[in-house]
Amino acid sequence: MTDQHLETEKTVPRPSLRQGAFTPKSLAGQLMLWITVIITALWLVAVGFGALVMRDEFGEIFDGSLQETAERLVPLAVDDLRHQEDLGTRERSDSFRAEPGEGNLTYQVRDKTGRVLLHSHAAAGEPFDAPLKVGFFEGEDGRVYTASTGDGTIFVQVTYSAQERHEAVVEGSLALLLPVLLIVPVTVLAVWFVVHRVLRPVETLRAAIGEKDGGNLAAIEEVSLPQELRPILRSVNLLLARLRDVLAAEREFTSNSAHELRTPIAGALAQTQLLLSELKDSPTGARARQIEASLQKLTKLTEKLLQLARAEAGIGVTETTFDVADVVNVVVTDLQRASEDGDRIRFTRDLAGSRTCEGAADAFAIVLRNLIENALLHGRPDEPVDIHLTAAGNVRIRNGAPRMSDAELVAVRKRFSRGRTLASGSGLGLSIADRLLAQMRASLILTSPIPGQADGFQAEIVFSALR
Repeated sequence: MTDQHLETEKTVPRPSLRQGAFTPKSLAGQLMLWITVIITALWLVAVGFGALVMRDEFGEIFDGSLQETAERLVPLAVDDLRHQEDLGTRERSDSFRAEPGEGNLTYQVRDKTGRVLLHSHAAAGEPFDAPLKVGFFEGEDGRVYTASTGDGTIFVQVTYSAQERHEAVVEGSLALLLPVLLIVPVTVLAVWFVVHRVLRPVETLRAAIGEKDGGNLAAIEEVSLPQELRPILRSVNLLLARLRDVLAAEREFTSNSAHELRTPIAGALAQTQLLLSELKDSPTGARARQIEASLQKLTKLTEKLLQLARAEAGIGVTETTFDVADVVNVVVTDLQRASEDGDRIRFTRDLAGSRTCEGAADAFAIVLRNLIENALLHGRPDEPVDIHLTAAGNVRIRNGAPRMSDAELVAVRKRFSRGRTLASGSGLGLSIADRLLAQMRASLILTSPIPGQADGFQAEIVFSALR
């Protein structure tokens, strides 16, 4: 079933390009990532600046409140002290109280020696750690403002809890940050929607170009594309048109070459056979028979080379379709009738109805003929060649053969590669089949031993574009 005894222990995948360590990222993904990072960073920077400004503004508000409270308390404190002196009492307590703000705002009234004369109920009896000097002072317990009477004998010091000031700044900052936590996800969704909407024409063009993988060379339809992408579409369609022209010219050339080569070889073979009939038992008849054998071998080799040339010209690349079952039936029937070992061919099918595949029917027929001829030539002569059309539309060809190593199975796909076999052949059958199947978006899977058996060889044609 190949140009040598095919023996494989498992399915050998077709050679493919190794993926590098770096996988290119999508344009949409990069845009979304960078836009999201930049927007998030800008929002966080804005929140940071807002928090700084808010802290300064809160500081001004608190300082203004301290100054205003202290200045208003000065005359009240003086009146209270005079009232106490008139009553003959020198109570130094919190008999005078202002609104303490739940203990956050506290004050002390001190004389010029620093002694505490009055204080709020939440203030400690010990003097504040602040000098008796009009103005603001940043102490360990918070910011203190000192006001005094005109003669500088009475001082009123007011402070606001440092913890309260800090909590106000933190709560204000969180009030700015929390909306951002909601805005950022909404922004990401909006960016995703806009990016995908804007890049939809790019994705459409990419998908259309991606379909041009050798089995479809039709021009890409004029879709609604932005101005920047229209030159790309025109260039791709022009390239496809040139490629179709080149492939058509190569197919025509190889077809004409086939006729030109077959005719003289067939004529020489006919003349040699006529000469053999005339010579009969003549001593020169042996030489004539050698010439006949050489011409027959040359005919087979020429046929394989022409098939290879047609495969290289891309005869499998076409916009037409064919029915897999019909082609299999025709090729199998023809080989059963024309081949000397046709009685070894056994055909079964599970496929009900028809299955169509993109490609050329004659290209698929060449593939089947090569695989079946290899099975007959290189398989054990006392064992049958089984051809099975599966329900999925795939084709399996099995023949008896010794097992092969993985390295041997990879090698038989190469041109002019011949393994451990004494049978005649050109070593081109599998190479031609592999090339044509790739053009039809199909793959050739080689397996040895046959699943469930100790040896044998199986070649399976798997279509990826069945409809």
